[in-house]
Amino acid sequence: QVQLVESGGGLVQAGGSLRLSCAASGSIAGLSAMAWYRQAPGKQRELVARTTLGRRTTYADYAKGRFTISRDYAKNTVYLQMNSLKPEDTGDYYCNALVFGMDYWGKGTLVSVSS
Repeated sequence: QVQLVESGGGLVQAGGSLRLSCAASGSIAGLSAMAWYRQAPGKQRELVARTTLGRRTTYADYAKGRFTISRDYAKNTVYLQMNSLKPEDTGDYYCNALVFGMDYWGKGTLVSVSS
């Protein structure tokens, strides 16, 4: 079993910052890519950012220049630094991990951005 535990969500004013964390544990010997997704109310879940074993990073267009994904390999933890937050960034943010080709998900952490 793979466990992903997110933290760091909360309520912030527009223009503010938050840092999300996701710690992976359990059967993670085959852990490769880690990513953050988000789901706004009434919308589908979408990719925010991904980082691979080769340290390649991918960002959604809306995240470029504002969000930064990073990873601590020793701690099996992935972070998402979010700056210049906007009300439209509000939603549930989910951690995703690829382990031996299988997707695992955290339970999510809520980010609310007030105008």
